[in-house]
Amino acid sequence: ADVAEPDTAARAAALAIETWGRLDGALVSVGGPPKGSVLGTDDATYRAAFDSVVVSALRTAREVVAAASGPVALAFVLSTSVKEPLEAMALSNVTRPGLGVLITQLADEFADSGSRVVGLMPGTIQTDRINWLTSQSTDPQSAMAGMGRACAMNRLGQPEEFGRVAAFLLSDAASFVTGCVIPVDGGRLRSL
Repeated sequence: ADVAEPDTAARAAALAIETWGRLDGALVSVGGPPKGSVLGTDDATYRAAFDSVVVSALRTAREVVAAASGPVALAFVLSTSVKEPLEAMALSNVTRPGLGVLITQLADEFADSGSRVVGLMPGTIQTDRINWLTSQSTDPQSAMAGMGRACAMNRLGQPEEFGRVAAFLLSDAASFVTGCVIPVDGGRLRSL
């Protein structure tokens, strides 16, 4: 489902309750904005990226918390651009940190209800997004290999590796984890 569409979050929450009888949480991935430079991107594209990344996440959080009958766990998929800018990814570099701050604010506001909010920063996970980004290169195979070498583990991560971290953070085993953004990047980020 496309969470950028205004009614998607409400429909997804209703479907979860209809299917399972309750709503315990959600993993929200809004996709990434297009590549581009800071000055080479027009105002309309910046607005669209903000709506897609930040506003759709906020809308989803509101709908999930409102539809649930008890505390929920929300996890938002971000990017390592929250901590370190990525080359030629101005829209991601500008919007994703805003979503990171939103996660902290939501954690504060939802804490009294027992709900939790976290973010995950995938780095070099071999997803459709990474495949698309490398396909834009003049040498996609070298670009893919270079992405793998950009992290301490010297390889691309696999979606199931990311999924296991997300599943843990959404589970009751992480009941005291909220308001943070966790890297799942094979050691790509060098900041603390």
